[in-house]
Amino acid sequence: MGKNIYVGNLAFNTTEEGLRSAFEEYGTVLSAKIITDRDTGRPRGFGFVEMEGDGAEAAIQAMNGQELDGRALKVNEARPREARPPKRW
Repeated sequence: MGKNIYVGNLAFNTTEEGLRSAFEEYGTVLSAKIITDRDTGRPRGFGFVEMEGDGAEAAIQAMNGQELDGRALKVNEARPREARPPKRW
């Protein structure tokens, strides 16, 4: 299993393919996913890249602050999602 990387501040026109190719420079990319709004289907400006082994650390160091499609990326190790309290109606 690879290491999950959070990628924030993505431009709305960034594609999963573009995200993948930007990170492939540092190692094997297992998956690249841009998160979209459940209701509108529009990108939410962040995503996740899963990489094998040491390439993930190199990518985090190299890509944090780098520009992709005109936006400076925020890149760090993804943390597990926190359980959200149930919605109250």
